[in-house]
Amino acid sequence: MAERVLDTTGLSCPLPILKARRTLRNMARGQTLEVLATDPLAVEDFSDFCRTQGHELLESTTAAGDVYRFVIRNGGQQASE
Repeated sequence: MAERVLDTTGLSCPLPILKARRTLRNMARGQTLEVLATDPLAVEDFSDFCRTQGHELLESTTAAGDVYRFVIRNGGQQASE
């Protein structure tokens, strides 16, 4: 299970990515974040975000009710670094 959960359901692009970025900056490297989203563009957005920002996308699934679930391992730098 992820160390933190971020619920971005109901938000449209780019808000889920921006909120995930802010949350990951306040987490230690190696910790995991679970993000829930309903925006269909989130699937491609989170894949691109992780690839370009140095994070690892551990899971990308669709749950009941068209909720997308992403589990991300923080690979970026912390705000204090």
